[in-house]
Amino acid sequence: MTTKERVTAVIEALKIAYPDPVCALHYKKDYELMIAVRLSAQCTDERVNKVTPALFARFPTLDDFADADVTEVEELVHSCGFYRHKARDIVLACRALREKHGGKVPDTMEELLELPGVGRKTANLLLGDLYGKPAVVCDTHCIRITNKLGLASGKDPAKVEEQLWKILPPEESSDFCHRIILHGRAVCDARKPDCGACTLAPFCKTFTGE
Repeated sequence: MTTKERVTAVIEALKIAYPDPVCALHYKKDYELMIAVRLSAQCTDERVNKVTPALFARFPTLDDFADADVTEVEELVHSCGFYRHKARDIVLACRALREKHGGKVPDTMEELLELPGVGRKTANLLLGDLYGKPAVVCDTHCIRITNKLGLASGKDPAKVEEQLWKILPPEESSDFCHRIILHGRAVCDARKPDCGACTLAPFCKTFTGE
């Protein structure tokens, strides 16, 4: 099986298993997704979704976040871990949106990477989910599972992202990553993968011993 054939087969299998590849984070406004993704670093989406309703209720507008007392934001996001860094980045990023981008999350990688707390993983997610642009969200699930599938090698996020850009159809890339993440949570658990129930087992080099 060629790499192109393997990619096509994996994409089709994931589409059947996860027909609705939505982001697990809850948000209504573009900057709320930016904030939720920042909070999700080293934290589960489930925990973030428990924290953000009170956070967004306390600061209902971008201006409210931009003008917020960082210590108050810290208190509201404390349970997400690394709360001091996250609270600071949230306030500073919202100020940057207001001062430099007209209150909107920008739609280019270059501009997104200039925002406090925004790295390539976050930027790719925002580009894919907010603007429907090709995006490779290279999180731990994506790295681990694409290595198992023989679609990428290594654990460095930037290098794995670069490898996936070369083989994924651009129009499928964002949904592919969402589906891989869903699969990692539902079936291919890092500690105890359920290989017997895995729709990707026929293409998994770890499972087949290729």
